Amino acid sequence: MRKRERENPCGICGHYHKYEEEEVCGICGHRIPLSSDKSSLQVSAFPSLILPGFLYLGSYDNASRSELLKSQGITHVLNTVPACQNLYKNSFTYHCLQDGKILLFDDAIQFLEQCERDKARVLVHCMSGKNRSPAIVVAFLMKSKGWRLLQSYQWVKERRPSVDIGQAVYQQLQEYEQKLYGSSNSSNLVLLSFQPGGAPLNFGLSEVKDPVPVPIPAFSNLGGASIFAHLPPQEFTFGAGQTQKNLSENLANPSGSDIPMDNA
Repeated sequence: MRKRERENPCGICGHYHKYEEEEVCGICGHRIPLSSDKSSLQVSAFPSLILPGFLYLGSYDNASRSELLKSQGITHVLNTVPACQNLYKNSFTYHCLQDGKILLFDDAIQFLEQCERDKARVLVHCMSGKNRSPAIVVAFLMKSKGWRLLQSYQWVKERRPSVDIGQAVYQQLQEYEQKLYGSSNSSNLVLLSFQPGGAPLNFGLSEVKDPVPVPIPAFSNLGGASIFAHLPPQEFTFGAGQTQKNLSENLANPSGSDIPMDNA
């Protein structure tokens, strides 16, 4: 890369790559939005509100829009990706996780709890706002609200439908749930179905009760007696036999549809 190009870093991620030419940043993976993403660019400029007046979740693109953050009253930023630069240190209070693979839940939660005590509004972000930062928010909800993993994930997913937590990060969340509660009883998040605008989530997470027994038909509740005992003997004949009267009528009417049976 030529010297002049290195003098002008990307205005979004702060690293040196040809953003306008759709070159992917070799440090943090930042790229120009695809055509399918451009329709939602205006909406994605704003981070997602997780807890009113306190907790926001977003991407590095959200974190780079200082004026929009200020308009929402955000004063603190939790950066979950060490490779992402903290762009506005004079305007926001930053806290950056130092491990790029393992999520340091306790470190992040300690910072968020301090923000909550100070009544400060904080943005939690990663590069895309889909994996690492949602996992931190989920862990915070488990610790601060006393919710289990599935309940916390549903809360975040409802408010930011683009969340897509990877298997490796999900396993760390399972381990954290086990650390907090002594067990992990959450099913795989891949199996969760989310429908925006659907019925409100049941955060009681009560276990599914046994199905209501189907009422037993009255005729089977006769104290063990056979149903045939309640039929008049002269009106019921076992098998496919016919009464003598019916047999005589059939023999007298050979044009009928029924074929008389051979009694031989």
